[in-house]
Amino acid sequence: MSFGSKILKYREEMLRDLARLVAIPSVRSEAREGMPFGENSARALQTILAMADEMGLKTKNVANYAGHAEYGEGRENAAVLAHVDVVPAGEGWKTDPYVMTVRDGLCYGRGTADDKGAAIAALYGLKVLQEEKVQTKRRIRAIFGAGEETASEDMARYFEVEPLPEMGFTPDAEYGICNREKGILRMDLTGRLGESGVIVSLRGGTVCNAVPAFADAELRCSAGQFQALRQAAEQAEGDFTFTQADFGGHVHSVGIASHAATPQEGVNAVVRLLRLLGQVFTERELGALASFVNRAIGLELDGESLGVKVCDRESGTITVNLGVCHISENENRVCLDMRYPVTADGGQLARTIQEHAGRFGVAATVEGHSKPLYLPEHSPLISILKESYRAVTGEEAGIYAMGGGTYARSLQSRGVAFGLLFPDEPDRRIHNTGEHIEIEKFMLHAQVCLEAMYRMAVE
Repeated sequence: MSFGSKILKYREEMLRDLARLVAIPSVRSEAREGMPFGENSARALQTILAMADEMGLKTKNVANYAGHAEYGEGRENAAVLAHVDVVPAGEGWKTDPYVMTVRDGLCYGRGTADDKGAAIAALYGLKVLQEEKVQTKRRIRAIFGAGEETASEDMARYFEVEPLPEMGFTPDAEYGICNREKGILRMDLTGRLGESGVIVSLRGGTVCNAVPAFADAELRCSAGQFQALRQAAEQAEGDFTFTQADFGGHVHSVGIASHAATPQEGVNAVVRLLRLLGQVFTERELGALASFVNRAIGLELDGESLGVKVCDRESGTITVNLGVCHISENENRVCLDMRYPVTADGGQLARTIQEHAGRFGVAATVEGHSKPLYLPEHSPLISILKESYRAVTGEEAGIYAMGGGTYARSLQSRGVAFGLLFPDEPDRRIHNTGEHIEIEKFMLHAQVCLEAMYRMAVE
């Protein structure tokens, strides 16, 4: 029997505390004094640290950016990094996203899989180590961030005042072991409206790192042009609803949300709506920004027309996602989220896009850039994680690359992503409606997590 199995006796307490966290709608909001990501993100961080205090663990809150709970002794420390903030709930839930609902062995709620479940598992791992009075060579920390979903500056601030772990992992992905994370480049594109004012407003998407599932356009046009849109929609890719008005009308576009790291799993409602408009209206009528999106992005996910298609053996092909679109008299902006291969140069990709966009009269600015992560397979940490996975599951943990960005980057080549979802699990709808975890798989992850924490602390 593995050391990790000792966590199983806390199943009900873990689910209870997960429900407490899910009940906090910890979506980033306007900063307040002492609350850099807003009130609810701070409250979620304070809540999990209060749980740790109740367990008798050492805790520290770093200005509501992030905090940790700690067990053990030693000059060095090892860590598990999880986050307690979430993306917006979005539309289409069959349950209340902020009331954890248990049904047929599944727990539904925003954050159950990303990443509040993992945070609770790491917290209870510390509780087990404490109760078993494990003698450690390294202190072991569960570090909780409050701003991961919006560029992860929470960990940058945390590590300004706290030492980097000797080794660590973040359970914010899938098993086996992700030792390669693509670079993440986020850019805003801005450009002028069309001369005739056809687009009164066009809005879609809530965050840059998700495929937008809905988009809405208010159009000023003739009845004939609006009818032409209806006819074009019959042959176009997309799901559209039309409401005609005296001034023109309204078009609603429906897609499928997914994470920006896997845009092929979603259907982008914004780009399909813009493409539809491009079949009826001229580029002068639509304006520079909408026209550039249609020409240089469209339905492509690999950046070919944008001039940035790159690929490598280690991590695959770049992905390009248009996550947010706001076009109106007061704001004309789209946000691109790109995940580029570990051997590519993100700075050069940004310059290529800026040059290409400039030829259309569109300005492109870098809003965020996380360089790639690559940790060699022969490192001691990866050996520990492989052994931990084998001890609990009896199976081998493979090595893989991904486009998602995790806290592993903040560990500066001392950490990787490891769990929480298993390879044979179906879609848990991360960043989508109906997010959930399977309780039995969650408890299996908790065992692997504890086993890895134990080995990092004592080996």
